[in-house]
Amino acid sequence: MLDALSVLLLSDGGNIAGSTMSVASLARHLCDRGHHVTVGRAAGCLLDHLCNDLGMARPPLDFTSLPRLTSTLQSLLGAHRFDVVNPQATADRRACTLLRWKGRAPMPLVFTRRTMPLTWFPELLMTGYTADRTIAVSQAVRDGLLRRGHPNRGLRIVHNGIMLDRVDRPPSSDALSFAANVMTPLAPRAVVLMVARRKDQGVLLRALPHVSTPVAAVFAGVEPDNELRALTSALPDRHTAVFLGLVPEPLPLYAHAALSVLPSRIEGLSQALLEAMALGVPVMASDAGGNPELIRHGETGWIAPPLDSLAWARLLETALVEPALRQRVGAAARAHVRRAFTLESTAARTEAVYREAIASRLHS
Repeated sequence: MLDALSVLLLSDGGNIAGSTMSVASLARHLCDRGHHVTVGRAAGCLLDHLCNDLGMARPPLDFTSLPRLTSTLQSLLGAHRFDVVNPQATADRRACTLLRWKGRAPMPLVFTRRTMPLTWFPELLMTGYTADRTIAVSQAVRDGLLRRGHPNRGLRIVHNGIMLDRVDRPPSSDALSFAANVMTPLAPRAVVLMVARRKDQGVLLRALPHVSTPVAAVFAGVEPDNELRALTSALPDRHTAVFLGLVPEPLPLYAHAALSVLPSRIEGLSQALLEAMALGVPVMASDAGGNPELIRHGETGWIAPPLDSLAWARLLETALVEPALRQRVGAAARAHVRRAFTLESTAARTEAVYREAIASRLHS
């Protein structure tokens, strides 16, 4: 049996987002594999509460500025011996890069890239050469990094996974009641659900006037801005749109959905799509980022061109008028995700990258 590792995960995010659930789930499964995991994050965020529930160490770091983060992280690294440090987001990646160049972070560094890169080239080059290994959560993220000039050295793909025990856990009575109270009045319209922060929701709203089947578009995770209010006001009477804002327990909403959609033009590998598919809900997503790696068009969901509302309308009409088709696609999606995108696999492959980084550091 391989030795247990002492791992420091870092994240400057930590609020309600798919990446937060991915980091917490990875931490839990690394612990399940016998490793000692510490999560550095901002105090009081969702990630803080999730790690508290998991019973793991979670020293607070000051993410209010890069100098403060670098200072508090340097103190943490000086007080504890970590076998590997794994930043998950921008600020902590920058802080680790600065500390490495100052000679204050001699331990192996593994940088995780969770979304399509928009990083300025000099920074991308510097962080790419600083990391002992870089994890991309999809082939699309890896290809995007390379296109923007990230060095190919040490670049590995580890797909996000879904924590099935969380998906399968019975929801709280409050969450069930909330979902029922929101969704029941929308019948007999077909519910098209989108669980995401602001991510091109307008594509769906622009598509609906071209869809004859009555639809209730339900948006969890976002409040309407001026653009979304205008698009909602322009919907034909047969359609409606509901904005729920942040929903602490969104999973019960899927039980009422005919379809789950994600029309965003930038994605790494979506946690929301993984959750919907694991629950057997048919999905439709843009041909962007890691979505085509997750969805086989016409088999485990549908892929539509980004920002093309007319193409979205045609696919929505096809899916909504055929309940048997949706049932077949949803069942295939459920089986596919539960077989190929488990957190156990994600944690095992992440551990393998950690050990590669450790070995490369020892022999450098």
